[in-house]
Amino acid sequence: MFAFDNTYARLPARFFECVTPALAPAPRLIKVNRPLAELLGVDADELASPAGAEILAGNVVPPGADALALAYAGHQFGQFVPRLGDGRAILLGEVVGADGLRRDVQLKGAGRTPFSRGGDGRAALGPVLREYVVSEAMAALGIPTTRALAAVATGSPVAREELLPGAVLTRVAASHIRVGTFEYFAAKGDREALSTLTSYALARHYPDAAARDPGEGSDALALLARVVDAQANLVARWLGVGFVHGVMNTDNTSISGETIDYGPCAFLDAYDPRKRYSSIDHGGRYAFGNQPRIAQWNLARLGEAVLPLVHDDEDEAVRLATAELERFTSVFEAAYGRVLRAKLGLAREETGDAALAADLLERLASGRVDFTLFFRRLAVASADPSSDAAVASLFAEPGAFHAWAEAWRARLAREDVTPESRRAAMERANPAFIPRNERVEEALGAAVRHGDFGPFETLVDVLSRPYDDQPEHAHLAEPPGAAMDDYRTFCGT
Repeated sequence: MFAFDNTYARLPARFFECVTPALAPAPRLIKVNRPLAELLGVDADELASPAGAEILAGNVVPPGADALALAYAGHQFGQFVPRLGDGRAILLGEVVGADGLRRDVQLKGAGRTPFSRGGDGRAALGPVLREYVVSEAMAALGIPTTRALAAVATGSPVAREELLPGAVLTRVAASHIRVGTFEYFAAKGDREALSTLTSYALARHYPDAAARDPGEGSDALALLARVVDAQANLVARWLGVGFVHGVMNTDNTSISGETIDYGPCAFLDAYDPRKRYSSIDHGGRYAFGNQPRIAQWNLARLGEAVLPLVHDDEDEAVRLATAELERFTSVFEAAYGRVLRAKLGLAREETGDAALAADLLERLASGRVDFTLFFRRLAVASADPSSDAAVASLFAEPGAFHAWAEAWRARLAREDVTPESRRAAMERANPAFIPRNERVEEALGAAVRHGDFGPFETLVDVLSRPYDDQPEHAHLAEPPGAAMDDYRTFCGT
């Protein structure tokens, strides 16, 4: 079924713990991601069979798999925890897909591991479906992310605030190497493991950097530079769709530059850079507008971890690593500038573009304007000024839009782009559909409380085409009612 080729399992034994998934008493397939299965070279019909469900639930470890729980540490809300690791995730192995790319296949929620720290290692159905919905939506939005291959109900309840149905998510990722993986070995003073991990991560994710001229610097510095670039670009794209990760700990910051771990994540409705959704983020550390700063903070922890490998002279190592970390701001600002210009329908860069975008965002925040709906309507208005009224109606004070729109239209007039092509480009940059928090909760509630997976299936299907209008599902694009103003999300554990 899976053609495994497990390179991580061939690393030293202290990188992981060998584990056996817990038995699920009555595994039942909820969903198989057929396009992703095809990309991985896996027969979707086999996955969807009773034998496939046994594998996806963890009851059967397939041939060629090396069931592992990965070791890592992490800063959680700024506090260092030296030993975290996969407490409820089990890596089955790696497959090389039809596109030639190597990916991990992991079971999330398949039982306890040596890293569980008192947890049950299980996952409840709601968080499994949330990760399936949101990670696949992010993939369709074009944002680097882990993917969901399958969801299976276990037939066994899990105890949270109440008894909930249990489930297992099969997650696919470029790898599960995190900033916290480097911190784990750095905290132990294990320079050999750090060096091995650095070479492995560089060769796996950034092979062109691994093959560079040795005179250009150490592997550790090359890796740090690439991860800075990847994370800066990733967070810029998060901001472009209003995504709030919710728990940007260093153990949730991937070396590959993929979005990973969809626990208390959510999407903005009304634009608010201070918005936080996580029930445990009391100080707003991981609020929407803080995400670039936190990404740079996390990267500084990576720099500290690999510092002994950057240069033999400590002062020189600090200078080199600091220079790479300081690049984050310019890389992020350039990436975010590209995101905003695309959202505004600007084909080329001009000096005043950043100020034009900043002025707009301030007006959106002051007016508590729906972020997604505003930009989708703006795309229409870019080709038809008579549609300005529909955009302005989103503001409590419509004049706030009209005043800004004068400057925007003057800027558009300086480009030789037809209105039709500009609108088409804007609609490719501004989704009609995101995983609206209210709609996600409705779908999860129907599945968990009533065993009705119809809303979940509909949501997954609609979000697979986020840039299409899909008028038959227009209600899924509507802003929420006032009851969602105090919406909070929770960690699946």
